[in-house]
Amino acid sequence: MRERIDGASFAQAIIHAAAAINVQKQHINELNVFPVPDGDTGTNMGLTIATAAAELKKKQPRTVGEATATTASALLRGARGNSGVILSLLFRGFSKAVKDKVEIDGRDLAIALDFGVAAAYKAVMKPAEGTILTVSRLAAARAADAARNSPNDPEGVLEAAIAEGQVALEHTTEMNPVLKKAGVVDAGGEGFLVILRGMLDSLRGEPLPEGAEESKAEQKTDYAAIAAEEITFTFDTVFIVRKTTNKELTSFEAYLNSIGDSLVIGEDDDCFKVHVHTDIPGAALTEAQKYGTLELAKIENMRTQAEDLAAGRHIQSTDDLEDDHQEEKGRVIAAPEKKYGVVTVAAGEGLAAVFKDLGADGVISGGQTMNPSTDDIMKEIDATPAEIVFVLPNNKNIIMAAEQCVRLAEGKQVVVLPTKSIPQGISALMVMDPEASQEDNVAAMTEALSKVTTSEITYAARDSDFDGFAIKRGDYLALTEHQLFGTDRKIEKLLRRLAEADAQQSAEFINIFYGEDVSEKEAQKALELFTQCCPNAEITLLAGGQPVYYYMISAE
Repeated sequence: MRERIDGASFAQAIIHAAAAINVQKQHINELNVFPVPDGDTGTNMGLTIATAAAELKKKQPRTVGEATATTASALLRGARGNSGVILSLLFRGFSKAVKDKVEIDGRDLAIALDFGVAAAYKAVMKPAEGTILTVSRLAAARAADAARNSPNDPEGVLEAAIAEGQVALEHTTEMNPVLKKAGVVDAGGEGFLVILRGMLDSLRGEPLPEGAEESKAEQKTDYAAIAAEEITFTFDTVFIVRKTTNKELTSFEAYLNSIGDSLVIGEDDDCFKVHVHTDIPGAALTEAQKYGTLELAKIENMRTQAEDLAAGRHIQSTDDLEDDHQEEKGRVIAAPEKKYGVVTVAAGEGLAAVFKDLGADGVISGGQTMNPSTDDIMKEIDATPAEIVFVLPNNKNIIMAAEQCVRLAEGKQVVVLPTKSIPQGISALMVMDPEASQEDNVAAMTEALSKVTTSEITYAARDSDFDGFAIKRGDYLALTEHQLFGTDRKIEKLLRRLAEADAQQSAEFINIFYGEDVSEKEAQKALELFTQCCPNAEITLLAGGQPVYYYMISAE
């Protein structure tokens, strides 16, 4: 029986868990509450934890504190969808509980699980029971009971947590009305238990699950060193300071900007990390000690590195912060050139073009079944040359990932508008005023998106019974505001029913976006139908090119 978990063992447990969920991701995806092809919880959780596995392989942490900190940081930036964000929050709380631990026992493990649950519940504005939150909470409570009886048995504590979590998972069907109607358990809760089981299997020395293929985290760009003559300041300086004061870092930031460039400061509750190019690194370190205790530092001569690279020699480097530094160095933050910028999410070239025409600075490819990660969104925010960046997620499952960017942003303010559909995002962007105040723009954009009614037509991925509708695989489904409107074997009948519905009959403007599986000829027939049924509305037909949905229809 294992009595302690060290840093290497914890790292391997996360790597094992990532492989385990990769094997079962399709099973988790299929735990839909609708029979539409939008089941992506397994994919989202798999890609999220894969980022942590990749980082742990590179860093080989020496302590549990280091391993969990690396895990939490990677999960946050790699988080995709609501399930991925909540998973990152669970491990963020876990990390805080053991940040100073070299090893942990069963009692430490139970406390860390409880810290994770507290962090997740605190961050979710309206926690819903019958979800991953319920499963994690009841699992952590059982872990605490087990730890009181066997504090030196972390494997037993984790096993008890999994057993109770499984019971809780089975009860989610009854706890959540939507799950009950669909007759499935919560997909996020299932994914969380798969991760815990993978960790336990690793601690017990079990091999990776048969058929496991590691999910590939997104590759970071390998930036080549710039030429020596282009280097303004000589020393690439990176250091971490453990805070001993609550003083704001504004003055320190101004000082560093006065003696160098390429400044990036990352900060959390306990410490801050600085990356700066300067000719006087000693002065930067001395000034930093007014704010806390210097813990780690790396100073490298970029001129000699550039000369080594040009000569084909190996570039000598320090070790402690190398991986972290490469990540920071790869982050390019555009200097503000205007007050407002906009980053939006859309799937399909036509939809992307619409947003670009309306003035969006960045369009991230994604949407239903293709949720971008927090890091994907953050990169577009960084690249937007504005003081204030509005983010339009355009999907309810992307909002949480976008909101994580608010605290990750450096040098600019991020405002997330909770747009749940493409039409809402378009309407919000259309009323943004470059001359108005931030408060007025938020109010106007929020009001605009609230006036939009969105309808969509997709298809059923399997047989089901929902809200009295007997749905058969291959049926066309009409949704209005994400609620089932009707089903039929013929898409033309659903289009007519939507055109005759109250939302379209009372609308002044209707936009029809047709998807990648709809021909222009078919789309023209849809336009003719809506023109006939809605004579008082101004109707526009646009090639959206979106996957999953044959049509997206906005009415306002």
